[in-house]
Amino acid sequence: MADKIKIVLSLLLVAAGIAGFYLLADAATVLRVLAVAAGVIAGGLLFCLATEPGARFVQLWREAWVELKKVVWPTRKETLHMTGMVFAFVVVMAFFLFLTDKTLEWVMYDLILGWRKS
Repeated sequence: MADKIKIVLSLLLVAAGIAGFYLLADAATVLRVLAVAAGVIAGGLLFCLATEPGARFVQLWREAWVELKKVVWPTRKETLHMTGMVFAFVVVMAFFLFLTDKTLEWVMYDLILGWRKS
């Protein structure tokens, strides 16, 4: 029950930040954006630091960050090589589809239907 109250309070903080944006209509845009940012940050901190679902969310992000560090990213040379292969494949497929289209066009219009192009 306490977590539900804290979650509602965090949502109210976000709503207060958004309300501050509209209440400060005559103020500078920077101040209005800061009001929204403050509400979102305060609500997020309350959610992440004071609730069980927030703690699980933080733990998930920590584990995701650890897994992200394990990824072996391709080098620049590998990236350029694979990009070249993709472009070559696209060109070959475009040529193949062009030939297929023209062949089917010839079969349908010239052989089967007997239409001649003018």
